[in-house]
Amino acid sequence: MIALRSTTAIRVLVGASALVCLLGLGAELLHHALGEGGAALFLWSLSYEGNLPSWYASVLPLLCAGLLAAVAAGEAVDRGRWRMLAVGFVYISIDEAVGLHELLGELFDTEGVLHFGWVIPAAAVVLGVGLAFLGFLRRLDRPTARRFVLAGALYVTGAVLFELPLGWWTERHGSDTLGYALIDWCEETLEFTGLTLFAATLLGRLRGRALAVT
Repeated sequence: MIALRSTTAIRVLVGASALVCLLGLGAELLHHALGEGGAALFLWSLSYEGNLPSWYASVLPLLCAGLLAAVAAGEAVDRGRWRMLAVGFVYISIDEAVGLHELLGELFDTEGVLHFGWVIPAAAVVLGVGLAFLGFLRRLDRPTARRFVLAGALYVTGAVLFELPLGWWTERHGSDTLGYALIDWCEETLEFTGLTLFAATLLGRLRGRALAVT
């Protein structure tokens, strides 16, 4: 068992997220500007599946789920809400690995900015969850609540809102273009940033409690 300081864990987490995003951008620019970097593109592109960034995209929400469970164990108020969030982030991790949300897109015959039709039910879910957790946010201390709201806004902007320009571009120019790569990179980077901020906030809340990696 290795004792882990929350400040050290936050630095490692931020560094890992920044490295994944920067390497992904570098691989895309190298490929589209010089026509090179095929292996690097497959390994690091944020647009590809089955590579290191896609693995990291499923690990981050799973990490958040574990941290939420750890926080819930020490909370006297809203323990059930913390656990519900943990379950929700487990689902996000599974969805990132399997792509369950893409199956919803087949239910909607839409085009243009709604080329990816799954954003319609996703927007409804986001609105419902936001309303359901308003009271929870109000009961949190203000610094934590602000960081949660900011993290959620960044994640939703990337995961849902950026699908609108990405769908529009895909329909008109295809997915094998630099424009698609850059829009998708912004989308994934916002998701990583939101998840990283959320995890860092949870680590900060766990500061002073026993935290270890086994």
